[in-house]
Amino acid sequence: MKELRSLEDARLSSFDLHLLGEGNHFDSYGKLGAHLCVSGKKSGVYFSVWAPNARAVSVLGDFNAWQPGAHPMSRHPSSGFWEVFVPGIGEGTLYKFAVETPEHHWLFKSDPYAFASEVRPRTASIVTDTRRFRWTDEAWMEARASRDPLSGPVSIYEVHLGSWMRSGSEGREFLTYRELAERLIPFVKERGYTHLELMPIAEHPLDESWGYQVISYFAPTSRFGTPEDFMAFVNDCHRNGLGVILDWVPAHFPKDAHGLADFDGRQIYAYSDWKKGEHLEWGTLVFDYGRPEVRNFLISNALFWLERYHIDGLRVDAVASMIYLDYSRQQGQWEPNVQGGNENLEAIDFLKKFNEVVHLRNPGVLTIAEESTAWGGVSRPTYTGGLGFSMKWNMGWMHDTLDYFSKEPVHRKFHQDMLTFSMLYAYTENFVLPVSHDEVVYGKQSLFKKMPGDDWQRLANARLFLAYMYAHPGKKLLFMTADFGQFEEWNCRHSMDWHLKDEPFARGWGLLVKDLNRQHRELPVFHELDFSPEGFQWLDFSDRDSSIISFIRWAGGRRQHAVAVFNMTPVPRMAYRVGVPASGRYREIFNSDAREYGGSGIGNAGRRDAQPKPWNHQPYSLLIDLPPSAAVFFLYENA
Repeated sequence: MKELRSLEDARLSSFDLHLLGEGNHFDSYGKLGAHLCVSGKKSGVYFSVWAPNARAVSVLGDFNAWQPGAHPMSRHPSSGFWEVFVPGIGEGTLYKFAVETPEHHWLFKSDPYAFASEVRPRTASIVTDTRRFRWTDEAWMEARASRDPLSGPVSIYEVHLGSWMRSGSEGREFLTYRELAERLIPFVKERGYTHLELMPIAEHPLDESWGYQVISYFAPTSRFGTPEDFMAFVNDCHRNGLGVILDWVPAHFPKDAHGLADFDGRQIYAYSDWKKGEHLEWGTLVFDYGRPEVRNFLISNALFWLERYHIDGLRVDAVASMIYLDYSRQQGQWEPNVQGGNENLEAIDFLKKFNEVVHLRNPGVLTIAEESTAWGGVSRPTYTGGLGFSMKWNMGWMHDTLDYFSKEPVHRKFHQDMLTFSMLYAYTENFVLPVSHDEVVYGKQSLFKKMPGDDWQRLANARLFLAYMYAHPGKKLLFMTADFGQFEEWNCRHSMDWHLKDEPFARGWGLLVKDLNRQHRELPVFHELDFSPEGFQWLDFSDRDSSIISFIRWAGGRRQHAVAVFNMTPVPRMAYRVGVPASGRYREIFNSDAREYGGSGIGNAGRRDAQPKPWNHQPYSLLIDLPPSAAVFFLYENA
């Protein structure tokens, strides 16, 4: 355990107040909130909080019978920050802030900077030391700083910790962070993913919000254990070669009475004008991105997860709702900016600053935007006018491709443009191809049930879809039920359908995902030039009548290439000719119709030799057998 700071070091200094006032105190979590310290020979806790409109603030807890005014806080002159040192208390102390509003009403608030909170429905904050854990992931952190994730493999397993697996006789009990480390990490590692993405784990009161309505931004949810337990989980991920990405929610926050809303009797964290300050569709509040103290809070929070918890990336939720003033608003419910447009200029500036600071201080980490519009430059550097994210979810690809695969194969020839359209914009951003939780909930059905036909055809189409996803340029993301063969759509209150895990179809589905992830990791053709047009070349996208497409994936310098061919109908195509750029042997490295995956076993005996017959504008060609509703990949092996 690190030595306690002195009270003098813990207190807000004039320089701290200066940085907070200008919006540049990116380590504000080290000053605001509750911090163990010593004053002379007395140990205790230093509390500080921002409440500029309050008439009075006091800290309360078991140590003073929760009496407002028992431990009054002093206001720093000419600032909205309050502080007090309470001797004789320590780690584990429950506390809140009692805030007297200008109207003389008392509000009882959780600490916005609390490092831990009680298990819901209780709402007190908990004094916690987050510096005690002994990390053993030095090798991972050192390598991360020199890694280029844009040219490396990124295959993400998105998981909701509360419903991945549960315990107890009726499956109602959450697994702890340490239990999840024992069960989830081996599963994800065996499947071959490079990263885990956790749906929001910052403290939230409502399970059904899936974590997207955050109350305590600095506290990992106590549903699954302590902050130290979560650190152990991340540490174990790194020691097993897995990166950890967190869903981060700076777009909005809920109105719960103990949270950020009306914190001192006024909206200090949200815009005061309802036309900017309320998400009418979600019933939540919008952060005031122009206020320095709010920018401190959010950017400091991002850095807190990356630096204090060794998180490897942040997926930023609902970016479109941040950057558009008229997002989900009708006429009369929003007002133009000073330039007459619908852009939230303050939010745009905030996102740029967030990305600049994060990447400057933490090289090698990822920032990923969930941005659902055609806003330009989301994943381009800020010095070129972009927002500065590392990557962006490709929502258009997801919707078009799933819509295509939901159609009966006989009709697909009329919709081939749904597959080819993505390549017209594939390099405008650094795209992640997501099959996220949003696609398998609220009546949208599981991936299996999205597919047409009987069970055999549904499984074949699901395998074909995943093969197409992994061959298509872009990093990969699968929600936890999409690589499992689950029949029913996701329900956050229940475990996945683990009773199916030993069924032949589930084993075959899992093996297919494992092999796709292995190829994605090990073969540069499938990841190195994801964001460069030099990494992709169409062979044929015009065979609509057969609903067949084919293309080449190239590695850098064209030192390696693979040919991918997709038969989108349940009709086998024997002796089908496809062009290739070189003579020699092409090894069949993947076939989604393999018997091991649950397919019929039609294939190409492991290889095909190029024939000197030009085809598809290529000097050579292969004569291959295409299985029904299946994909085959060939890797070029020799000249």
